[in-house]
Amino acid sequence: MARRPISEEERALWQLIARTATPLKRRRKSEPKPPPSPEPPAPKLAKPKTKPSPPKAPTPVAPPPVRPHELSHGKAVGIDKRQAERFRRGKTPIEGKIDLHGRTQQEAHDDLHHFVARAHASGKRMVLVITGKGITGSKSGVLRENVPRWLNEPTLRRHVLAFDYAEPQHGGEGALYVLLKRKK
Repeated sequence: MARRPISEEERALWQLIARTATPLKRRRKSEPKPPPSPEPPAPKLAKPKTKPSPPKAPTPVAPPPVRPHELSHGKAVGIDKRQAERFRRGKTPIEGKIDLHGRTQQEAHDDLHHFVARAHASGKRMVLVITGKGITGSKSGVLRENVPRWLNEPTLRRHVLAFDYAEPQHGGEGALYVLLKRKK
């Protein structure tokens, strides 16, 4: 594969970034240890007769808590390929919908929590969360940015399996498909 020449602008940018990097510490190669020097055996002393103590069992160490993976758009862990494709394309039936337009961040946050908890409790699998695309074209909407973060909060994360942008007929990038976990 032929490489294209690097422009002066790219070279200057790389040098700027490279100056901020800190090198990793190098590991020292361990030198071979000298063989142990032979010592004369210690004289054996008479041991007092005592009952031997039972061997101590190693204390079990608890494994670190398993933290669920971070959810992001289109990342579907824990579902098969076919179901993931149906989910991404909006082919899974939508069983509930919430429109967060016109709400403050706090209201939207609280309403989303209640909506997802109720939908999960009633056994729904796929819901649509409408966030809107935002007021200005240069900056994405506050709710559009925050809803994915809220879906990763522990109180919601325990109910959510995956989420992705909706298809255009359901709101496109101004809405999210949310796949809920099965009720146990």
